Amino acid sequence: MKITQIYSGYLQLVRAKEILLIIVKHAFREWFGRRKQRRRRGAQRQVHTTQERLRITIEELGPTYIKFGQILADRPDVISERFRNELKKLQSSAKPISDGVAIELIEKELGCPIDEVFAEFDGQCLASASIGQVYRAKLIGGDEVIVKIQRPHIENKIKLDLYLMRYLARRTIKSYPELAAINVVGLVDEFGASILKELDYYNEASNILRFNEIFKNDTTVHVPKVYMDYTTKRLLVMELIKGNAPDDVEQLRSSGLDPKAVAVNGANALLKMVLEHGFFHADPHPGNIFVMPNNVIAFIDYGMTGVLKPREMNFLADFCLGFAKSDSKALANALVTLCGVKFFDRMDELEFELSDLLRRNSYIPFEKIDFAKVMQECMNMIVRYELRIPSGIFMLAKALATIQKFADKLDPEISLGPIIMPYARRIVMRKYNPKRLAGEIYDTIASYIRLARTLPDDVSEILYKVKEGKIKHDISLRDADTMMRKTGQRFGLIMLTCTLFMGSTVLVIWSQERWLGHAALTISSILAFWLLFKLIFRARL
Repeated sequence: MKITQIYSGYLQLVRAKEILLIIVKHAFREWFGRRKQRRRRGAQRQVHTTQERLRITIEELGPTYIKFGQILADRPDVISERFRNELKKLQSSAKPISDGVAIELIEKELGCPIDEVFAEFDGQCLASASIGQVYRAKLIGGDEVIVKIQRPHIENKIKLDLYLMRYLARRTIKSYPELAAINVVGLVDEFGASILKELDYYNEASNILRFNEIFKNDTTVHVPKVYMDYTTKRLLVMELIKGNAPDDVEQLRSSGLDPKAVAVNGANALLKMVLEHGFFHADPHPGNIFVMPNNVIAFIDYGMTGVLKPREMNFLADFCLGFAKSDSKALANALVTLCGVKFFDRMDELEFELSDLLRRNSYIPFEKIDFAKVMQECMNMIVRYELRIPSGIFMLAKALATIQKFADKLDPEISLGPIIMPYARRIVMRKYNPKRLAGEIYDTIASYIRLARTLPDDVSEILYKVKEGKIKHDISLRDADTMMRKTGQRFGLIMLTCTLFMGSTVLVIWSQERWLGHAALTISSILAFWLLFKLIFRARL
């Protein structure tokens, strides 16, 4: 066994011990707090509520859990509102590794000393995150760049964290039913796949190159250049972006920028990603956006992206048009179709709630409606009806809400609704394009022709297997323990009845007290007829 494997195993044991101690500590404090509260009959408030205790535990568990908690905060289909409000207080923070260790890791990934690649290298960490930390440098060619290096042994740590998360998800659901979890273990797996992608910096580099292709002809958006010659799985070298923060209006104006144009450009950039390409930056908060000269928008941190299926893009277009026309039926159909449900038996109730939502917004001019807030209300409504919403839609709702929030700071008069409408109309036109419809009709006809051709052969095969006795029927037994218990009870009752019947017959023939034998025979006969009738009746059912 290699020394690195032994060291990795040792780190896993240390991490497991650390997590276990944190969980036990807070579980004990929660239990003690509840007992103390019950003894005092609510006279004094618990030191921490259950929601606060959960947040504090997540913060102590570390960056992986903090990131997962932040995702849960945007998922009303998984946890209740009071837990979500508490988890929104989670702040990403990570203590940086020493600069000396980071430089050693960078040189290891480059395969050469730093001064052979960089003319200048700032040895002081610029920023630190859960997976890696960032340094500022200048290539020998003169380009200013950002160098992002991954933390050592982070992959093993995250994999262990994910394993424990699955366990904790199961235990938490049992302990706190108010979490109202829907497939939380599946959510952990989804999160695991996402964060493991972030561990591969080639994935982030690929995202940057893809966005470069999307915005190559758009003068309002700048995507940083990535230097693939120096990029590895654990090292990312990309262009340094210089600009202003988008949420500081005074600074933007003093730099000669137009806050309203910045808001419109930012909204258009996100909507182009979503409604034209179905591929978008999933974390567009102000810290990940810079405003460059001429009101140009530049995004950074492309590790987390969202991908929309055509059905989800069509939903957003239908939703926008339905809302603009105040058509509750169209909105209901868009939401139900998004959830993959063909026949929804509570459609009337859903339409009624949506019509009430439309009435409440009917007195507000369309240009002033908070579109992101309306969409979030609809998502919450769908969750109450226990329908399953694709996870990409929650990421989209969060992205829209974030853009709306920072756009409001730049220009209180701006609304996403009017900006979305042209994109939505283009999607609908593509959806009902005569050429596309003709293609779908052709595919449908071709499917029926294939069915007509193969049906006689399929029927002949089924009949042949029936004649040969090769058709098998699989029976799935549910609740096997309960069935075996009932079967045993019935068998025992039948045996008891048979014994009683035979015993009463002997008494009638041989006993001098024949009245006792007749009574026993009558009772056993009635019981036997009752059992026989029950079996016949059940068989007919």
